[in-house]
Amino acid sequence: MSRTQATIGEAPSMLPDIDYWLVSSAVALLGLGLVMVASASLHRISDLPFYYVNRHLIAIGLGMIGVLLVSRIPMEQWEQWSTALYFVGLLMLLLVLVPGLGREANGATRWIPIGPFNLQSSEFMKLFLVFYIAGYLVRRQLEVTHSLWGFVKPMLLLVVACSLIMIQPDFGTTAVLLATAMGMLFLGGVVLWQFMLLVGTACAALVGLVIFSPYRMQRVTAFLDPWADVENSGYQLAQALIAFGRGEWFGVGLGNGIQKQFYLPEAHTDFLMAVIGEEFGLVGTLAVILLFGLVVWRAFRIGVLAERAGRRFESYVAQGFGLWVGMQAFINIGVNVGLLPTKGLTLPLMSYGGNSIILACMVIGLLVRIDYEVRRGDSEVSGEVQWTHA
Repeated sequence: MSRTQATIGEAPSMLPDIDYWLVSSAVALLGLGLVMVASASLHRISDLPFYYVNRHLIAIGLGMIGVLLVSRIPMEQWEQWSTALYFVGLLMLLLVLVPGLGREANGATRWIPIGPFNLQSSEFMKLFLVFYIAGYLVRRQLEVTHSLWGFVKPMLLLVVACSLIMIQPDFGTTAVLLATAMGMLFLGGVVLWQFMLLVGTACAALVGLVIFSPYRMQRVTAFLDPWADVENSGYQLAQALIAFGRGEWFGVGLGNGIQKQFYLPEAHTDFLMAVIGEEFGLVGTLAVILLFGLVVWRAFRIGVLAERAGRRFESYVAQGFGLWVGMQAFINIGVNVGLLPTKGLTLPLMSYGGNSIILACMVIGLLVRIDYEVRRGDSEVSGEVQWTHA
């Protein structure tokens, strides 16, 4: 076998040597997400039935552009930028809170208007956090594994970011950031008692935020018994559970769901999984969970291969992405089926939301880049795609 570089006008005899399990699973989730967003939103604006579908398609298109861009940047460059990107993320979080600059919706200020597009800085902070923690673990490996201070330093910066996000407020994103960072530090070899102390502190802080916030406490009590106040605090969860109940084994059929039309709020965003459950039943729900499981598995598999190849930064980044996608999907699905308190958090690669879709696509592109570099080795990695010829 010989490897040659593809040139313009030359048709390669084989596709690039990439992780097809990862790419096919991500594409399947994107495609199904588009179909379900269409199913859940066509009735929402009578004079513009395709409003949400068109915007979702634009987000996917921008996500594909993001994939092409990030997959052409060597991971070595991301490592050099990792710390700077984290502080850029903190600046973006601060800009959201500037009066007159941040855009408010549903009582939360999370977006920066840029023409027709609303930039959600907390979504980009997830990406920058993974890069920063991965870079820190590479630079300070001995400190992290042997010193309490080496473990505490990145957490101090994480507390700053989480505090800024909580001011917006965005409890769900804060939980995902904390879980991703703690998981990466655990995989990086932090001392077990220090890790357990951190987990305990984080859990105590989250419980405190719930106890001293009436609306969060209301959500927790509604989660425990949504039928106690089904017309008010338990309404969303109760309607989601009804949707899953109507779906039974195989669902009522695509487009035939009733909950999305008259009862279930935010059906195309936070509760898209309930629409899937109603229209495709338990089988469709399990299929989506399986696809997310494949994405997370391949992310960790790429991380393992990178570690074996001596690429520690790439390994931590891949594992961080796996933790991020897996944790966010778990929380969203858990909320939909009543395992977790109601919280606004999108389903990665599927739910309506431009920033979420774009960032999820970029994550897949970065995983493909890591896999490509690990497979090819330093001597053959360049900005252009290498094609394999028989």
